[in-house]
Amino acid sequence: MKTFITNLLAAAMAVFCSSAVSNAQNDISSTTINAADPRIIYEGRVEFTDSSARFDWSGTTIRVDFTGTRLEMVCKDSKCDWFNLWTDKPQSEKQDTVLRFKGDGSITIAEGLEQGRHSVILQKRTEGEQGCLTIEKFITDGCFNQAADPFSRHIEFIGDSYTCGYGTEAINRDQPFRPGEENCNLTYAAIIGRLFDAGIRTISHSGRGLVRNYNGAKGPTMTDRYANTFDEAENNLVWNGKADSAAGRWTDTGWTPDIVVIYLGTNDFSCGKYPKFKEWRKGTERLLAQIRSNYGEDVPVLFVASKASDLLADYVRDAANDTGDGKVYWTAVHGNAHNDTDDLGASWHPNYKGHRKVACCMIPYISTITGWELPGREIK
Repeated sequence: MKTFITNLLAAAMAVFCSSAVSNAQNDISSTTINAADPRIIYEGRVEFTDSSARFDWSGTTIRVDFTGTRLEMVCKDSKCDWFNLWTDKPQSEKQDTVLRFKGDGSITIAEGLEQGRHSVILQKRTEGEQGCLTIEKFITDGCFNQAADPFSRHIEFIGDSYTCGYGTEAINRDQPFRPGEENCNLTYAAIIGRLFDAGIRTISHSGRGLVRNYNGAKGPTMTDRYANTFDEAENNLVWNGKADSAAGRWTDTGWTPDIVVIYLGTNDFSCGKYPKFKEWRKGTERLLAQIRSNYGEDVPVLFVASKASDLLADYVRDAANDTGDGKVYWTAVHGNAHNDTDDLGASWHPNYKGHRKVACCMIPYISTITGWELPGREIK
């Protein structure tokens, strides 16, 4: 894997912006456009101003189409995020390279390309606690075109560290977590999205549960965080139904998934403790109510129990059935779905091999619920 590490604090801010010149017939503009320009496509929860785009959820993806030989981005990162990059190819399981964003400045996304039309895909591979990215401008030596949205199908995944891709690229299970080895593009969610040719949104954070966080840690659960535009940025977390900032609430407009998949429970059942079923059922109902508020009554919702506990599977089944919602389904990942040796990455989390097996546990249910036929190709 070829890796470029760029410290934006050290990057020069000598960016020459030409005056805006538009050509409606070819839908092009000058060499500089603001990040909020509608020709740029964002997949995920993004806060827009008149000129910038800001986000921190894992898996948020950007699509840029331009005619020229190079692409530059002016941005700032609150901490230190890692991104996958593809140039002139689909978003497969193997990225062209990895970019590390840190601080403020400009970064070269692509250069030395043949003169002509090119497409770039950037995907945030690290979760919110690793940073929040604000993009201000894109710059090319040619012109910008309307990026294409390749998906007619969409899935939303709600989860924890498994959905974030925590430790997916680590060599073994005893290795400590390193941000550069977190890769949401190698998770069961990304694998399922690729198989069904579906765009995905992931709302996930490591260590969080439906109603109880890892080892009982205090703070917002995923049921709380689901209401937010940002995972961690600033003071707009929603906790116990209360928001520090009304602007922090997320409302989906113009985007509805074909199915929502919820893969939570490992942290709820961690360290030998677990919540009472009454609390779990209440959390299920609360999260479902938020999903229904966003997308309506017709979107199917699949709750999936991890292999953390047989009791967890009972909880997921009974709570799903108790909703009385005909569009709510459940399934479970069996304890032997993947092994605990070479199917694991850092800190006993699934690696890419393990995630492929987890995906296989969910794929038939998603196919049946949505009516999407199983494609006759490799699951990767």
